[in-house]
Amino acid sequence: MPATHQVRNQPPDRAPYDPWSEDVALQEGLAREGAEWAAPDLRALGVLTGDPDWLERGRAANENPPELRTHDRHGHRLDAVRYHPAYHDLLGAGITHGLAAAPWRDDAPAGAHVARAAKYILWPQLDSGTLCPMTMTYAVVPSLATQPDLAAEWLPRATTSVYDPAFRPAHEKAGATFGMAMTEKQGGSDVRANATRARPLEDGTPGTSFRLTGHKWFCSAPMSDAFLALARITEDEDDDTPPSCFLIPRWLPDGRRNAFALQRLKDKLGDRSNASSEVEFDDTVGWLVGEPDKGVRTIMQMVAHTRLDCVVGAAGWMRHGLAEAAHHTAHRHAFGARLAEQPLMRGVLADLALESEAATAVALRLARAFERASTDPHEAGVQRIATPAAKYWVCKRAPMHAAEALECLGGNGYVEESPMPRLYRQSPLNGIWEGSGNVQALDLLRAIVRHPEAVEAVDEELDAAAGADARLDAAVGTLRKQLAEPVEARARQLAERLAVCLQGALLVRHGAPAVADAFCATRLAETPPGAFGTLPSEADTDAILARAHPALA
Repeated sequence: MPATHQVRNQPPDRAPYDPWSEDVALQEGLAREGAEWAAPDLRALGVLTGDPDWLERGRAANENPPELRTHDRHGHRLDAVRYHPAYHDLLGAGITHGLAAAPWRDDAPAGAHVARAAKYILWPQLDSGTLCPMTMTYAVVPSLATQPDLAAEWLPRATTSVYDPAFRPAHEKAGATFGMAMTEKQGGSDVRANATRARPLEDGTPGTSFRLTGHKWFCSAPMSDAFLALARITEDEDDDTPPSCFLIPRWLPDGRRNAFALQRLKDKLGDRSNASSEVEFDDTVGWLVGEPDKGVRTIMQMVAHTRLDCVVGAAGWMRHGLAEAAHHTAHRHAFGARLAEQPLMRGVLADLALESEAATAVALRLARAFERASTDPHEAGVQRIATPAAKYWVCKRAPMHAAEALECLGGNGYVEESPMPRLYRQSPLNGIWEGSGNVQALDLLRAIVRHPEAVEAVDEELDAAAGADARLDAAVGTLRKQLAEPVEARARQLAERLAVCLQGALLVRHGAPAVADAFCATRLAETPPGAFGTLPSEADTDAILARAHPALA
C-alpha cells in the first residue's frame, strides 16, 4: 500500500467479543437476585451477541427497515409488513434464548424473570428493535391470565421458545407473538380518552366476542399474531363508559383474516428494525379480556411489565455505550498516550461506568420484585413504588449516557459505520414508551397516596443500607420528607431522588466500595454534577475502571 494509505492509530474491530464475560456487575447482579443457575445460558448468549455474523444481522435489519404491503397485485387487502430476513433471524434467536414469555412457563425455575432481565441487558448490543415484540409477548401474560379461556388457548403458544414468522392463523403455529394498540390521536398517554367502540357480536362466534370500530395511533409490532386493545362497549360516540380490554387476533378461528387495516408505518427516529403502525378497526372481531369497563386496570398489568423492560433495556444501552467507549479509548492514542490512560478521559469513563452499574443494579432488583410480587407483599410494594421512579430516572439518563459515550469515540462515533449513531437514536425511546416522564411522576404520586404499605416496603429497602454511608443517610432523610408530603409540581424531583437513593442503597450494600463511594459523592449531592466526567478528585477511578471493563484494567 502507498505510505499515505497505511492505517495507524485506529482501534481494531471489537468483534468477536463476549459482553457477558466483560460485565462483572451483571454477573454479580444475576447471582445476587437469585438466578445464578442461569450463568451458562448468559454465557452462551454473550458469545452470540458478540459474534460478527450476528452483529451483521443487526446492522442489516436496521439498514433495511420494514415495508408495508397494503394490497396484493390484484388489489386485495394484505395489511402485511415485510421484514428483512435478518430481523426474523434475530427475533427467532431471542425467543429461543428465552427473552420473550419463557419465564412464565410452569416449569420455569425460580429466578427466571431475573435471568431474562440479564439477557435483555445483553441483547441491545445486537439489536433493540426485536426487543419490542419480545417485551409485549412477555408482558401480555398477566393480562391474559385474567381471562382463563383465552389464556388456555394463547399462553402455551406465547410461552414457547419457538418463533414462526409465517403469516397464517395462530392455531396452525407452534409459537405466537403479541402486540398492543392502546393510544389514539386524541389521547396519547391519556388512554381513557378512547374513541374506539365495541358492540356485542351475536353470530355464533365462540367466547365473549365483539366488533370493534376505531383508529389506533400506535400499534406496535403489527405482524404479531394477536394484540390487546382498549375500546368502549357502546355504540354512542358521546357515551363515556370506561374502556374495556380486548384480544384481537390477526386471524379468526375459521381461518379468515380479521379486519386489521394498517394505514401506515411510523418513520421513527430509532428502533428502525421494528415496525410501528397506525391501524384501523372496522368491524374487527375482538374477545373481552377481564371485566367489562375495567380495561385500563386489565391492560395496565401488561403495561407494568413493559415498564420493567424499559428500565432493563435502558441499562443495556448504557452498558453497550460504555463497552464501545472502553474499547475505542483503550486502543486510540492522542497526545502521546492511550486515551484511556489520560486523566480527563478516565474521569469520563469512570462516570459512565458508575451510571451503567447503578442502572444494572436497580433493573435486576426490580426484576426480582416483579417475579415475587404475586406471593410476597414486600416485593409487591417495591414493584409498585420503584417501577415509576426507576423508569423515570434510568430512561432519562440513557440519552445523556449515549451522547457522552459517543463523544468518547470522537468523529469515529458519529459516522453510521459505528454502532453509536444507532444507539444514540434508540436511547430516548424508553423514556417515551409506556408513559413519558410526567406520566411516571404522576403514577408515583398516586402509588404513594393510595398504597402506604408500598412506601413502607421501599423504606425497608433503604433501611437495609442505613449507617453505611452518611451521604446516603442524608439523602434518604430528605427523601422521606418528600414522601410524607408529595407535591405534584415537584413530582419529578421526587422520582429522581427516590431512584438514586434506591441505586445508592444497592451499591452501598452490594457494590464495590469504590463504585459506591463515587456514586454517593456525586448522585446524592444536593447539587449533582451536570455532565459526565466531573467526579471528585478523591474518587478511585482506577478501581472503578478495572471493574468496569477488561480493556480499562
